[in-house]
Amino acid sequence: MRRIGSSPRTGLLMSPEVLPPSAPSSPSSVRGDHPLHHLTGWKLLLFTIGPGLVVMLADTDAGSAIVAAQSGARWGYRLLLLQMLLVPVLYLVQELTVRLGLTTQKGHGELIAEHWGMGWAWLSVGTLLVSCLGAMLTEFAGLAGVGLLFGIPASITIVATVVFLVVIVTTGTYRKVELVAIGLGLFELAFVAVALVARPSGPAMLGGLTQIPLGNRDYLLLVAGNVGAVIMPWMVFYQQSAVVDKGLDLSHLKASRWDTAVGAVVTQVIMASILILVAATIGAHRPDTPLDTVQEIAEALTPFLGSLWGRLVFALGMAGAALVATIVVSLTAAWGLGEVTGYRHSLACHPLEAPWFYAAYVAGLVVSAGVVLSGFNLVKVAVTVNVMNALLLPIVLGFLYMLARRALPAHCRLTTWESWLVGVTVLLTAGLGVYAGIVGVGAL
Repeated sequence: MRRIGSSPRTGLLMSPEVLPPSAPSSPSSVRGDHPLHHLTGWKLLLFTIGPGLVVMLADTDAGSAIVAAQSGARWGYRLLLLQMLLVPVLYLVQELTVRLGLTTQKGHGELIAEHWGMGWAWLSVGTLLVSCLGAMLTEFAGLAGVGLLFGIPASITIVATVVFLVVIVTTGTYRKVELVAIGLGLFELAFVAVALVARPSGPAMLGGLTQIPLGNRDYLLLVAGNVGAVIMPWMVFYQQSAVVDKGLDLSHLKASRWDTAVGAVVTQVIMASILILVAATIGAHRPDTPLDTVQEIAEALTPFLGSLWGRLVFALGMAGAALVATIVVSLTAAWGLGEVTGYRHSLACHPLEAPWFYAAYVAGLVVSAGVVLSGFNLVKVAVTVNVMNALLLPIVLGFLYMLARRALPAHCRLTTWESWLVGVTVLLTAGLGVYAGIVGVGAL
C-alpha cells in the first residue's frame, strides 16, 4: 500500500521516469508522509472517511442553497420530493467514482484519455472547467453577500477569502485541507437547526409531495436547477482524484462507500432544510418577496427568525457552504487540468515541486473573485449555473457509466443487474435534467 505523498501524481504526459531532475521522487520529498498501513480498526476507518463527506458538503454550495431557497419561496414544498429522490441517485454516481479511483489509481480525465483519447478527455475537462467557473462565481458572490450583511465591503471579504484559501492549500497536506473543509462545511448544519425552529406544517409538507406541476415552465426551471445543484460535473472529478491523492486503495472501498452514503444523506438533508425553512416562512406568508441577493433572502427571513439570530445563523450556513465548495471546486479544476496536460497535480507536492498545479488553483480563485467584484445578480446566476449543470449531465454521466463498464477490473465490474440499474438511473437523471432545462430556460 503506497504512502500518502510518496508518489505524487504526474498526469498523462509525464511519467515518474521522465520527470525532470529537479523533481523529487523520494518519500521525504513530498508533504504528508503518512503511512496508511500503520493504521488499523477504527483509526483506519476515521482516516478513510473524508473525500465523500467533503464533496457532499461542497455539493450544498452557495448556488445550491440559493436554488433551494428559491424553490421553497416560489413552490412551497412541491420540490421536496425531488430532494429525497436524488439521494440514491447521488450515491450511485459518486460510488462509481470511488470504485474507479480506488481500483485504477487514476483520475477521471486520465481514464477518459486512456480509453478514448485526448480529444474526448479535453471535452470532458472542458465541461468540468465551465462548471467549476460557474460554481466559483456563485461561491464568491455568496461570501460577498454574507459580508454585506454585517457591513463588510465585498472587496474586503473576497480578498480575505482568497488569501485564506491560498494559505490553507499551499501550506497543508491533503489531510489538513480535508479537515479544514469538513470543519467549514459542518456550519451548513445551521440550516437544519433553523428549519426546525421555523416549525413547518406537516400537512402542508405532505400535500406538497403530491403536487407536481410538470406543465409549468417556472417549475421545470427549478427542477433542472435542483438536479444540476445536486449532480455536478466537478463532484465526479473531485472524489475520484481525492481518493487517489489521499493514498486510498481497494482495501478502503467499504469505508469509502459509507463515507459517500453518509455524505449523500447529509447534503440532501441540508438542501431539504433550506427549502423547508423558506417554504415555511417566506413561501407561506410572503411568496412575492423579491429574493435577488443574499441580503434580501436574509432580510426576508428576519421577521420569522429574529434579527440577530436569523442573520447570524443564515450567515454561518451560507459561509460554510461557500467556503468548502470553493476549496473543492478550485482544487478540482487544478486536478482536472493536470490530468490532461501532464503537470504534477498532487497536494503531496510542495508548491515548488508542482508549480503549475498550484498556479492553476490560485488562478481559478483570482479570476472568479475578479469577476464577482464586477457585480451581478447572484440568484439569477446561481439558477443559471445549476441549469447549465443539468444540461451537461449527458456528457458527465455518460463518460462515468462507460468508464464503469470498461475501466473497472473484472472483480469490481458492474454485475448485470447493477449495470442495468445504473444505466437506467443515469438515463432518467440526465433526461430529466435536459428536458427540464430546455423547457424551463424560457422562464429565465
